[in-house]
Amino acid sequence: MQIDENILITWGAVVKKYNKNEIIFDEGALAQFYFQIKKGTVKMSNSNDDCKEFTQGVFQDGDSFGEPPLFIDESYPATAVTITDCAIIKLSKATFFKILSEYPAIHHTFTTLFARRVLMKSKLLRDIINHTPEERIISFLYAFKAKTNSKEDKVHIPYTRQEIANFTGLRVETVIRTLKKLEETRRVDIKQRKLYF
Repeated sequence: MQIDENILITWGAVVKKYNKNEIIFDEGALAQFYFQIKKGTVKMSNSNDDCKEFTQGVFQDGDSFGEPPLFIDESYPATAVTITDCAIIKLSKATFFKILSEYPAIHHTFTTLFARRVLMKSKLLRDIINHTPEERIISFLYAFKAKTNSKEDKVHIPYTRQEIANFTGLRVETVIRTLKKLEETRRVDIKQRKLYF
């Protein structure tokens, strides 16, 4: 969890319930709130005029999302939508900055979080520009596995083929074809349509 829920509530945060597939904020809206997930899953993504989607990130229980534009008075760079029913803690921007001033350790946590996110985005962009579909998918799978901190040889990848396509900037057909090749070379396992890496 980014900020202890008790601290947020003490400083005036509210818990708002959202239904599955509900928009929390739209791309281009001015950032005015800090959001932290109490329960559920949220996706931030962009889509173009052809309805092709690119997933910027998926956030779950305890994660915060959409903070960077708060720091520079900018609008949100992506749309945030719930993937499941959610309970989300919402706090005004002004109060969020007061908390950061009062709690240097929390401020440090956000600095580290931003550094990790920037590094991940840089690696992702490098992979999109320079690599084959196989390398893009493997890079995505490694990043997911690293985030889980699992010691298992292979972990279940909970994303659909379409979601992997949205993360990697590939077409879903390319993802399906590439995963079949990766299964043939034993780099991934597919059991009952579930993907393991």
